[in-house]
Amino acid sequence: MAFQGLAGLVTFTVLAWLISENRRQVRVRPIVIGIGTQLIIGLILLKVVVFRKLFLALNQGVIALEAATTAGTSFVFGYLGGGTLPFSETHPGATFILAFRALPLVLIISALSALLFYWRILPAIVSGFSWCLRKTMRLGGAEGLGVSANVFVGMVESPLFIRPYLAQMTHSELFTLMTAGMATIAGTVMVLYASVLGTVIPDIMGHILTASVISVPAAVTVAKVMVPETDTPTGGTLVIEHPDAGSMDAITRGTLQGVELLINIIAMLVVLVALVYLVNALLAIFPDVAGKPITLQRMLGGLMAPLVWLMGVPWQEAPVAGGLMGMKTVLNEFIAYLELCRLSPGTLSDRSMLIMTYAMCGFANPGSLGIMIGGMGTMAPERRSEIVALGVRSVVAGTLATCMTGTVVGLLTFSK
Repeated sequence: MAFQGLAGLVTFTVLAWLISENRRQVRVRPIVIGIGTQLIIGLILLKVVVFRKLFLALNQGVIALEAATTAGTSFVFGYLGGGTLPFSETHPGATFILAFRALPLVLIISALSALLFYWRILPAIVSGFSWCLRKTMRLGGAEGLGVSANVFVGMVESPLFIRPYLAQMTHSELFTLMTAGMATIAGTVMVLYASVLGTVIPDIMGHILTASVISVPAAVTVAKVMVPETDTPTGGTLVIEHPDAGSMDAITRGTLQGVELLINIIAMLVVLVALVYLVNALLAIFPDVAGKPITLQRMLGGLMAPLVWLMGVPWQEAPVAGGLMGMKTVLNEFIAYLELCRLSPGTLSDRSMLIMTYAMCGFANPGSLGIMIGGMGTMAPERRSEIVALGVRSVVAGTLATCMTGTVVGLLTFSK
């Protein structure tokens, strides 16, 4: 098991080097520090008792947010949103409707995030992360701030903090910022995913947060290998555009932003699930293989099986886990997480499920690429062509980074 993980870290680093823009400029020091930082963060967050207690507290927080959301949805949607049923359920969970029960959680988190930013709580945390990255991985000020913000906000929101610096950031810094956006998830969906996965993985909120934190140094490591830094890093301070007039203004703005995100999530889920169904219907034309019909999930599982094996997943479970990873890469991580929850008990071991939870915790997919190009291209129109040129590379880099994150967790839990 340990050999798999070590081989995985080496393999993912070599893959990044093979597709590097400038292999001769790649330095060993950032790689060693980056991988070492991932392992140290993982060891601290997963093994130290005080953080285990923090995980329990975070999960209690998720439960409280779910209860608060249910209070709002049941008031607005009645029994569709979790209110008292006017009839009896035929079986447990039959009345659970994703769009009315789970997804509105995005609205609450979006509003709370905006409020915490107005109170300067999240900016202080972001600045702390940025300082750590500057000291350990020698990132520039603007780069460190943008990358750190990705732990809490999305791939479009984080560049807003350093918008005045986007025009003068180096080529490598711009790519690192894009890769970090692909390798992490936003706080607005972090709690949503924890809510969905809570029934199959204990202490899931702590794991989701840990995954996003570990993926930051992983993203920096992969980015600096694929696009090495050859210029002087850009300095920078935290910039908050359009500050809110008060707490209620922040809540209102956060809610309206949450509505937009909620509609996008619902629309993407409907379309992507329908497309998977159509692809599988077309593949049903072909004869069965090994006694089972050919499906998109099976095809992706075969392609991604070696990658998930390198993360520490046993080979007999690799096709299923690979299918999840492929679905996450081709479609999005939410679809993959929903599929993970639908697996029959025993299909994946607890350790494999934990590895896949970490490995799939990132936005690296074609849909996110379109969002990133649109957002960052608008913020820095003079660099739009450069952002477009780096787009596909950032998806690959983000995927390699989350694979490294999954590998680190596999290494730290291999004895169990």
